[in-house]
Amino acid sequence: MVVDASEARRAAGQAPGPGAEGRFRRGPAAWVAMYHSVSDSWDDPFNITVSATRLARQLAWLHGRGLRCVSVRELLAARDRGQERGLVGLTFDDGYADFVTTALPVLHRWGSGATVFVVAGRLGGENDWELSGPRKRLLTADDIRGLAALGIEIASHGLTHSDLTRLPDEVLRAEVHGSRALLAELTGQDILGFCYPYGRLDARVGAVVHGAGYRYGCAVAPGPADAGDLALPRIHIGQADTGVRLEVKRRLARPWGRALEAS
Repeated sequence: MVVDASEARRAAGQAPGPGAEGRFRRGPAAWVAMYHSVSDSWDDPFNITVSATRLARQLAWLHGRGLRCVSVRELLAARDRGQERGLVGLTFDDGYADFVTTALPVLHRWGSGATVFVVAGRLGGENDWELSGPRKRLLTADDIRGLAALGIEIASHGLTHSDLTRLPDEVLRAEVHGSRALLAELTGQDILGFCYPYGRLDARVGAVVHGAGYRYGCAVAPGPADAGDLALPRIHIGQADTGVRLEVKRRLARPWGRALEAS
């Protein structure tokens, strides 16, 4: 199969080549990193934990390449201004309590922003949606207020970390609308982002998220082609991701952002 060079560049997230395509420009291949828990626990059957040391090395690697980590809210605002070059979205799913105790000091050291996706109906509880694996404490209401005051973006991960695609309509609405209302009341801020538990969404779930007033949604793999900012893909980052692996993941990241525009 013959692959056109311009298509190969697009697939790799590179700038268009010379010639007719050079009359167009697109934003750089913005990408969003997905983390979960940050601790020194080695009981990690689901590969959701990185140590503070590993996180610091990963952020150092990004910083060394001229990249700055920000919240998804800030990344999208920069993209709307055409200023997303050099930014990487940083997200932490589930709202584990170790974000405050372990991750936040590392982020401060590197001047990094972040988005924390909170399971709003389980504040101060544990990750009991997992049937196996270690129990991890979740952020409390006071933790969330404190993070919001520090400029960390608080966003929704639903009420109970349920697979939304399997819920009846009434429960789905409660998960999506209720979690946004609860977090808005806690933080005094508009809640712009939603993260789909387990990365699962379909047209019905996307419509409810859109109807609830969220500005964007985060998935894992690319969502439906017409979902746009309601299904932003992310790159999972784990303990094994050293600089070489990060570079491979960066190169394979699916570009997202504004469509091609006339320059």
